[in-house]
Amino acid sequence: MIKKENFYTSVIRAALWGQKLPETTVREADWERYIPLWAAQGVGPLVFPMLFAHNEIAEAFTPALRMQMKMICAQTIQQHTRLHYTLEQAWQALTKASIRPVLIKGAGLAALYPDSTYRAWGDIDLFVGKDQYHPACAVMRDTFPTALKFDEELDHYKHYNLIADGISIEVHRVSVALSHPRDERRYQAMEKAGMSQCKRLDLKGLEVNVPEPTFNALFVFLHSWEHVLSAGANIRQLCDLALLLHHYNGQIDRTRLAKDLRALRLLEPWRIYMYLLVHELGLPESEAPLYTPMVAKQAELLLTDMLEGHLIAPKSQTPAPHNRFARKLHTMRERMANARRIGAYSPAYARHMRASIIHSGLKRLFAKDRHWE
Repeated sequence: MIKKENFYTSVIRAALWGQKLPETTVREADWERYIPLWAAQGVGPLVFPMLFAHNEIAEAFTPALRMQMKMICAQTIQQHTRLHYTLEQAWQALTKASIRPVLIKGAGLAALYPDSTYRAWGDIDLFVGKDQYHPACAVMRDTFPTALKFDEELDHYKHYNLIADGISIEVHRVSVALSHPRDERRYQAMEKAGMSQCKRLDLKGLEVNVPEPTFNALFVFLHSWEHVLSAGANIRQLCDLALLLHHYNGQIDRTRLAKDLRALRLLEPWRIYMYLLVHELGLPESEAPLYTPMVAKQAELLLTDMLEGHLIAPKSQTPAPHNRFARKLHTMRERMANARRIGAYSPAYARHMRASIIHSGLKRLFAKDRHWE
């Protein structure tokens, strides 16, 4: 098991806030073990420059380890240059066509780090909304005529995806897709307000729109929580949220945030994240809305499973039946098993998941529209 408090997160915390490493951390370090773990959690570019600047630590690296770390940092810097160039092309093409994009996730969050190159990002995510969705997709195809196209431009998809010169561009009609129609309706109202009251952000001379801070905090958290529910979240996502809350401290409407979290049944998961941001990543408690120490055990379990790669939705070892009704039942059982897994972290959200699974399962079972298949 990873000794979180004594080692792993103390290094990330020091890099995140520009603090000195505890001497005990330096003496106890097992660099051969932890360098790959930081890389796997997406925080290698954040942590490695700080370690190289520490002479006692740098001298302890083997040539192979030093080369691995330098390659990760160099690749991140090179990727930033390519991504920024493609982002500039896409942004200018959309705005020229009178489309108002909003930059979400990667680049906008990287700008909050001590150095933007400390945060790796691989995709360009542009929210345009439902009304501008089809025109925006057409603009992207015209702007990048040789790009590879992977997603169909369908109204029930979250986004349209193309790859231009190796860079993935996702044109979002919605920022998050929720399974329960009530959650979907409520979130869409939050999204509409948050995306219409944007903040301006300068990215190396390119002026972009990013979501309004209160909604952005909700969205960044919810995007990470979606990963907990499916394919696994990582420490970098926690760092993103910590820096966002720190940067926009005083601009977060805590009353509205609490209301929105309750409406989406996300108050308990949010508090688990706040506990981790305060105790593991060093965010001041005063900057962590709705913080409570009452979720300590759940938060520590979530972090342990996150670091050890256990946040994976369970899959049945039995192949799905061919019969339509049997197949739907098979899928429902898988999803119920996932709800039980989530119950170890957030019993409240697991109950909400079970209700959503039953509602969605019945809807798909009797739906005439076959894209539910």
